[in-house]
Amino acid sequence: MHSIKRFIPASFVVLWATGFIGARYAMPWAEPFTFLAIRFVLAAILFAGLTVVLGSRRASREEALHATVAGVLMHGVYLGAVFWAIHRGMPAGLSALIVGLQPLITAVLAGKFLGEAILPRHWAGLAVGLVGVVIVLWPKLGAIGGGVTAATLAASLISVLGMSAGTIWQKRFASGGDLVSATMWQYVGGSAVTILGSLAFETRTITVNGELVFAMAWLVLVLSVGAIFLLMIMIRDGEMSKVASLFYLVPAVTAVIAWALFGEQLNLLQIVGMAIATLGVGLATARRQDRAQPTLARASR
Repeated sequence: MHSIKRFIPASFVVLWATGFIGARYAMPWAEPFTFLAIRFVLAAILFAGLTVVLGSRRASREEALHATVAGVLMHGVYLGAVFWAIHRGMPAGLSALIVGLQPLITAVLAGKFLGEAILPRHWAGLAVGLVGVVIVLWPKLGAIGGGVTAATLAASLISVLGMSAGTIWQKRFASGGDLVSATMWQYVGGSAVTILGSLAFETRTITVNGELVFAMAWLVLVLSVGAIFLLMIMIRDGEMSKVASLFYLVPAVTAVIAWALFGEQLNLLQIVGMAIATLGVGLATARRQDRAQPTLARASR
């Protein structure tokens, strides 16, 4: 089991980065809140079916409430706000750069609300990782355009705060129950927010075609099931500052995917940025080596 868990962080980063593919294919054919609402409802139904098939323990009322709140923040607020900002013209690169503040914000919240000790080398790793993210995204920041408004900037910042607060809430209040049941309730919360957003701000017009169907299937199965389930495992088992630092690797992996699939630019500067971001994550997730022998002994068990 421990050998399998070693691959969870890397698997999560790759799967999370592929969300870019689904968003790229879907946005021309559906409004953001409407698309996300359908995605979250489908994910909730899928997880409800999994609870039956797997015989998962039913969540108590308190567990369901806490998981729903986490879902409101992690799915509804985070994705809803960032999709809305991009749909209103916020450049994706600038939005990703603002979202890149999330590990630092999460580390601050983890220290305050979870009592996690954030050591100087962890802060250094988080800072180095942010520098790497800036370098990776730098070529995408050239065309700022008119989409940068007070509203889109506020939405991007709200999305960051939503994800950070949601992961902290999940760690503090909703990590003790069954993961499948908890994730189902998360998507109930995410659905509520995006359904309200769709009703309030959108026409709910959808063009059904192959690209939209592919994007929906990919985002529901790969992101909403695969990546989120891995994230829940890491939140349950790890320190939040270390889990959050993994998000620094997402822009780099996304840039590689975009280069491979769509021929987007990938220059030497970005490759250097990837290396710096990876170094930052390594520093932020490093274990103390003050007592090497006991550490090795525990690792061998």
